[in-house]
Amino acid sequence: MSGIKEMPFWKWALLLIAGLFLSVLLYGAASMVDFIHVWWIHAAVTIVIAAAMLWLYAIVAKGFEGRFPQDLPIGKLAPHMGLGLAFGLGYFVIVTGIMALTGCYKIESWGADWMAVGRAFMMFLIVAIGEEIIFRGVLFRWVDEKWGFPAAMVSSAFLFGLVHITNPGGTLWASIAIAIEAGLLLGAAYKWSGTLWLPIGIHWAWNFAQGNIFGFAVSGNQAGDSIIVSQVDGPAWLTGGAFGAEASVIAVVVGALASAWFIWQVSRRNH
Repeated sequence: MSGIKEMPFWKWALLLIAGLFLSVLLYGAASMVDFIHVWWIHAAVTIVIAAAMLWLYAIVAKGFEGRFPQDLPIGKLAPHMGLGLAFGLGYFVIVTGIMALTGCYKIESWGADWMAVGRAFMMFLIVAIGEEIIFRGVLFRWVDEKWGFPAAMVSSAFLFGLVHITNPGGTLWASIAIAIEAGLLLGAAYKWSGTLWLPIGIHWAWNFAQGNIFGFAVSGNQAGDSIIVSQVDGPAWLTGGAFGAEASVIAVVVGALASAWFIWQVSRRNH
């Protein structure tokens, strides 16, 4: 089977649509794990589903492209996932810290239902894998191979922001913010690393830290119990309002700077 770049546009478009459709179906099926309430069964099933999602992504990619995707190297799983988790956590430590300095974020108390926090941690693994397969493994990679890095960055970031506009509290600004701070960042991190592990780790820690450590809404959705019980008070452009810290101009600036660093690194490597 010919490579993505050599495919006629009509065939590439059909395969892209089919790949995205299958990924969305897989992501939707995986979300059913949230209905399991026994913690150890929930954790075990989540891990099995996460592995199955990645395996099916590899099988679908091989079926469409004639080869397994190169963005799931087992040897880089631990270092890239660890780097991504540290990056995602550090991102929201910085965002929340700046928000606290402005007086908009105050800690009221500590403590949580640790079972609920653990369930959220595993749930956000499914979210990260599902969305990264769709937006980076399929959309970004196939556009990148067909049309190049700039086209992949713009298209994947735009669509990633667009799908979040329907979330609770979603606005045009929130969608633009997600596209800039997360869509560009995750795409650039994927391109820089060459693996899905790094953006999965960033995405996983990003959601968990935002919702279940610092107590913000996650893309408009309440994440449940948080380790820090906080009071967030101030103008929506600083706090993100009902959508959560992702719609804060602070998060956008920090994300844009991080994206610029990854893009710079990719540019240096290519010249």
